[in-house]
This record gives sequence, structure tokens and C-alpha cells, in this order.
Amino acid sequence: MKAIIEFCANNMHHGTDRIMKKLEEAHPDFDVVEYGCLGNCGQCYMEPFALVNGRIVDAAHADELYEKILLAVEGEEEDPFAFVDDLD
Repeated sequence: MKAIIEFCANNMHHGTDRIMKKLEEAHPDFDVVEYGCLGNCGQCYMEPFALVNGRIVDAAHADELYEKILLAVEGEEEDPFAFVDDLD
């Protein structure tokens, strides 16, 4: 399954614009999308975040977000139904 990574345009002040570009260049197999708003306004104001296949991935800073995005994609490739455990 092709990873879909979504970014909020209003979150770019945290450096996610750089991460978005880095993902597009290093991982052309990812579908990297920027939206005007993802509806997570409080989180968007406080920290860098993205949605990876619809799930929130956040971090203290943009470089950490990049690493966490890659781990999230890798985790879903290994077990695409692992998120079911998160529902408990």
C-alpha cells in the first residue's frame, strides 16, 4: 500500500515544509499532500505533526517528525492492522 502523508499548511512554521520537501525527494513512492487545514488546530499551533495513512504522528521538532513518519510507514508495511491494538 502506498503511504499517504498529509501536512497542514498552517503547521509549516514548525519546519514541516522542509520535511515535506525532504519526503517528496527521498521517497517518491510516498503520496505527500499539503492541505490548508487538517482540523487539528490546537496541535498544529503547538507542535509539528502530520497524518500518516490517516493517523496522527507528532514530535517535539521537525527532524524528529521526519524519523517518526518513516517509522510509522515502516510499521504499517510490516503489519497494516497494528492500529487495531491502539483502539483498546
